[in-house]
Amino acid sequence: MKHLNKLFVSMLMIAGLSATAQDSNNPWAISFGANAVDTNTSAGNRDFNLSDHFNEFFNLEDQWNIIPSVSYLSVSKNVGGNFSVGLTGSVNKITKFVNSNPVGGNKIIVNPNLMYYSADAAIKYSLMNLIGSKVIDPSINIGGGYTWLKKETSGTANIGGGLTFWFTEQVGLSLNSTYKKAFTDRIGFEVPSVFQHMAGLSFKFGGKDTDGDGIYDRDDACPEVAGLKEFQGCPDTDSDGIQDKEDECPEVAGTPEMKGCPDTDGDGIADKNDDCPEVAGLANLNGCPDSDGDGVADAKDKCPTVAGPRDNGGCPWPDTDGDSVLDKDDKCPDVKGTVANNGCPEVSEDVVKKLNDYAKTILFDTSKATFQQQTYPVLQAMLAILKEYPSSNFALEGHTDADGKDTANQTLSENRAAAVKNYLTENGIEAGRLTSAGFGESKPIASNKTKAGKALNRRVEVKVVK
Repeated sequence: MKHLNKLFVSMLMIAGLSATAQDSNNPWAISFGANAVDTNTSAGNRDFNLSDHFNEFFNLEDQWNIIPSVSYLSVSKNVGGNFSVGLTGSVNKITKFVNSNPVGGNKIIVNPNLMYYSADAAIKYSLMNLIGSKVIDPSINIGGGYTWLKKETSGTANIGGGLTFWFTEQVGLSLNSTYKKAFTDRIGFEVPSVFQHMAGLSFKFGGKDTDGDGIYDRDDACPEVAGLKEFQGCPDTDSDGIQDKEDECPEVAGTPEMKGCPDTDGDGIADKNDDCPEVAGLANLNGCPDSDGDGVADAKDKCPTVAGPRDNGGCPWPDTDGDSVLDKDDKCPDVKGTVANNGCPEVSEDVVKKLNDYAKTILFDTSKATFQQQTYPVLQAMLAILKEYPSSNFALEGHTDADGKDTANQTLSENRAAAVKNYLTENGIEAGRLTSAGFGESKPIASNKTKAGKALNRRVEVKVVK
């Protein structure tokens, strides 16, 4: 008995350290405590009569046999669902043996002072889940066993019920009553049929919690890493309410909308994807602002307060000459022109007349395509005018009088027109803007019969090519 008492104290100390668990996680259970044996059920008629067996069921003082010590030990294992199987060993001392009075049928109590031992096996079914409680655990059981009463022995058929109050999911107070039907003739002090009542502590154990988070491995979705019960044992490192395996920023607290990541500037773009996390911006600019709404982020916009195209760094294109044609499209960005002429000035009739007035005064050496010295200022004046119209193209036409042969005059007119072109291109006019042609004596503008008429026919004409 002393050893049982020590075991009882040790288990109480363990109970104070126990963590909660479920029966499926902690399949093993051990129970111990005191038991009482009531032999009243074997007295009187042999038939099972409710009146005979139960009307003095709680007559503790006159009928219950109890010893002041831990007197039973039970071990059981959950085998699935609400079922468990177990073995129970108990010891008692029969000092109140209820028997029948052979004279009048009344019951008499004698004191045979007999030691009572029993070993029983049972299948138990818990009703805890059926009543929806986590504290009150009623059960029923059925089984069989073997009883020793001094030198007498007998097998028994057992049926009973119990009630456990769980202080935690591992530690509880158990109450059980079992009717044990003995297979004897019940003569003298043979083994009687009895009610055996037990009260004691129950402990469940056997669960495995590898990461020590209070959630057993079989129910832990992350058994190797300590976690939280609300996440089935998985961790939430940044404590933002989003478990790490679903958190795109597990070490920085965030919001569910951002999948666990923070959004410091509140622009709906997670900081990890936001190029400007401290300033609210636009999604299409990776979270950066665009103050002027030109589609260029302020950080990359050379003119953040004035809308402009991306190709010009977010700045508007300039119009240096103010002719409404942007410099990028203006072929004459420094000279005011017209939209129709790509920003360049258009050649007026007055300009064409002025060019031709100069051209008429070009003097060549006789029968040659070389210039006389006094002609160079005239050529310079024409050059200046052409530079004012850099996008305009011109045709230079050479003509002669009727003196001499036609073929010679044709060649001379071509060479003189070409000489004018060459001078202009050599002095800064793009060659592609000028063409030259000779018409010989075929297009006179005056009579070749007079000296004055011939002078007019020897000429170079300038025409605008459109």
